[in-house]
Amino acid sequence: MTASASPSAPAVRILAVDFGVRAMSLRLPFKFGAVTLTRCPQVFVRATVDCGAQGTAQGWAAELMVPRWFDKRAGLSQADNVRHLQLALEAAAAAYTRGAPATAFDLFARHYEALTMQGEAAGLTALATGFGQAVLDRAVLDALCRAMQVPVHVAFQRNLVGIGDTPLADDLRGWNWNGWLARLAPAAHLEARHTIGMLDALEGDTVDVAGLPVSLSAVVRRYGHRYFKIKLGGDPAADLARLDAVLEALDAAAPGHRFSLDGNEQYADMAALQALCAGLRTLPRLAARPDALLYIEQPLPREASMTGALAGLGAPAPLLLDEADGTLDAFPVGRAHGWRGVSSKGCKGLYKAVLNRARCDQWNLTTRNTGDRCFMSAEDLTCQAGLAVQQDLALASLLGLVHCERNGHHYVDGFGGAPAAEQQAFAAAHGDLYESAGGPPRLAIRGGRIAIGSLAQPGFAHGADPDFNSLQPLSQAPALV
Repeated sequence: MTASASPSAPAVRILAVDFGVRAMSLRLPFKFGAVTLTRCPQVFVRATVDCGAQGTAQGWAAELMVPRWFDKRAGLSQADNVRHLQLALEAAAAAYTRGAPATAFDLFARHYEALTMQGEAAGLTALATGFGQAVLDRAVLDALCRAMQVPVHVAFQRNLVGIGDTPLADDLRGWNWNGWLARLAPAAHLEARHTIGMLDALEGDTVDVAGLPVSLSAVVRRYGHRYFKIKLGGDPAADLARLDAVLEALDAAAPGHRFSLDGNEQYADMAALQALCAGLRTLPRLAARPDALLYIEQPLPREASMTGALAGLGAPAPLLLDEADGTLDAFPVGRAHGWRGVSSKGCKGLYKAVLNRARCDQWNLTTRNTGDRCFMSAEDLTCQAGLAVQQDLALASLLGLVHCERNGHHYVDGFGGAPAAEQQAFAAAHGDLYESAGGPPRLAIRGGRIAIGSLAQPGFAHGADPDFNSLQPLSQAPALV
């Protein structure tokens, strides 16, 4: 057990890990960076876990296997990207089902370095390698919470996961983990930050055949959003023109709105990024409300993020790491180079998110300059209705984040191709989170908010399970893009 971890954290042993995939078709094309996504596999993990005196339980997790996000290198196809995620899942499962029992956190920590090196040797990026543990750790935690009959926030408050000092995060050595975790408490709701893709229509009351909103103005009318995330493409002139049009639409539809910008690694040229920042500082609609811009997310490519070039950038808002946050030490290194924020994302790992949240609190204890304060955001990788969005929301709420990017419900209709019985089971178990009026169950956003009270039940944020028999083998995943 890690030093200073809770002595009540039980040791777990992974007896079996099963995978299945489901094809997800998007109702609208989603353009982020240089990619336009129309179809994508979703992986489901079912872990059978021996929790010692608490008995044996099954735990679940799910996540989209999004191509061209974990790995943007030229020469690789979308199927290659998904195949790498498949390899990462299989490697994590093989490692986790070997060895002696350990706490849930120690299980992650014990295998992190070896799996990282294994992935690097196989040609995987750090993000792709980490995907295996990121998804499997959630299933293990779900099983532990079910065995102990506690919701996930209680498991962290009591440190039943066993987090403590670890060589993987020496900068946090001596942190009062038990005291800090005990103070974490979920909220009853989260603000939904709506993603505005590069192909999204802005004006008009346009809806699709299912009556779901298509244009930005129609989205705001239906959901009442106050927070937004605007995608950038890497051309400062085009991005500034698009941003001006988006802000014009938002000023009309959602007065007083706040927004973030997401570069998705598209600004490989530092001069172009400087031009973007200069344009942002003089953009009239932003100059009228400079505080409306929350932060600028990952404009630089991940491989160019840890350099001193940011010192003279003069960005009008803090910079936030996303794709460059591939390893456990990425945020401390990035902070030394001028980054002030880091994203929480289910596909990057729940323990990484917890460690980075603790880092923010530790660093901010001694920060006098408000411009140097560090922060965490909650971002989305098109989390789908059911396990993925519920576990991601529960983690964001646990970490004390006020708003959370949500885009999966906009680009996919409800539960997509999930069996009707599965959809109804989730809707019945989480009546605050889904609404079924006028069609199948869909994520409910009312007044810009998502109610998440029903996630606080034994397990990791779900009172219904997927239909495993409806899934295809993991080996089929590369064919589903």
